[in-house]
Amino acid sequence: MRKLTRAASTALIATAVAATGLATAAPASAAGYRCTTSHKSIDDAAYNGPWPDNWNVTTTICAKRSGSYVYTYAKLSWDGPVYARADDSGLFDGAYFRLQIKRSQSGTDPILTSRAHHGIEARLEDSTSGANYNNSYTTGTLAYRIGSARGLGDGELRLDWNNDGDGYRTHRFSASPVV
Repeated sequence: MRKLTRAASTALIATAVAATGLATAAPASAAGYRCTTSHKSIDDAAYNGPWPDNWNVTTTICAKRSGSYVYTYAKLSWDGPVYARADDSGLFDGAYFRLQIKRSQSGTDPILTSRAHHGIEARLEDSTSGANYNNSYTTGTLAYRIGSARGLGDGELRLDWNNDGDGYRTHRFSASPVV
């Protein structure tokens, strides 16, 4: 009976620890994560005037393995153009970052799970430094029980510029290293 109780309590503690790891909003530390950083210059599709309008976006996508789980998160930062108005909530009709966990295999890596992070739109439209749109956003952590297969984190920024008439445009970034 004592062995059963010890095994049951060990399983309960392991489950509690795993559940806590799944619910984290963002990693408290980068310990164990392997990351890839990529850069992209994104044109403001709603503006075609003479002034510079590109947004320079840097994305770091990180992944780690813990037992049979793969965890991933992304950090985005950007340096937007100088606009005449600051804090313009009408720059985008919509914006989000889709974080993904994929199985690493030859050919196309299939998406195992994904989550859209919509909190980025308000950050993109908020100019905290005058008329310059410079800010950052870190997603929450996404986890998936992958078993013994190798996995990776990936993501894409989806932007729907206000008044451009084209809906969402997808901007892909480099995936994390395979874990």
